[in-house]
Amino acid sequence: MYARSTTFQGRPGNIDAGITFIKTEVGPMLDQIEGCRGLSMLVDRETGYCIATSSWENEATMLASDEQLRPLRDRGRDILGGSMQVDEWEIEVMHRTHHGECCRASWLQGDHDAMTEIFRAGILPELEQTPGFCSASLLVNRSTGLGCATTAWETREAMVASRTAADDMRARAAGEASGEILDVHEFDLAYAHLHVPEMA
Repeated sequence: MYARSTTFQGRPGNIDAGITFIKTEVGPMLDQIEGCRGLSMLVDRETGYCIATSSWENEATMLASDEQLRPLRDRGRDILGGSMQVDEWEIEVMHRTHHGECCRASWLQGDHDAMTEIFRAGILPELEQTPGFCSASLLVNRSTGLGCATTAWETREAMVASRTAADDMRARAAGEASGEILDVHEFDLAYAHLHVPEMA
């Protein structure tokens, strides 16, 4: 399974228009494209920082969709009123009990095989015991060594309460993968229409 994320640094006042665009135009269009397994959108209403991520059955279907989706990405950038960055990933881990209302995304640089094993065997079991936990995924880019781990939470309160434990798990994972933590950000889960199978 593969994923393409489009990161927008938009204007806070344009977030609702961006969510409407995703729900009414992008999502329905992706449903019609062969190999697409859904779409999610994370938003930070205070900063205008948004990430829309589409999932794909394989690399070929993801790459084949690029030309068709480029005008939609450009329109999303215009609606949100900011800059845009596109990244492509392999989905290494996906574990979901249910969708939540908010997410924490962590970007790490390191050995991707070690990162995947640590996440699957060491981090997931701890997350499952954390109150309010809903789901976790790990995306990696083999060529850059970049990984993005995302956890979803039932409520903002549950996510906030998990911060100390998450900091400890993240630091341990980075250390064991001979890597470093590049960034951590918390978002509202504005749109969740994903059909990625269990990959834990």
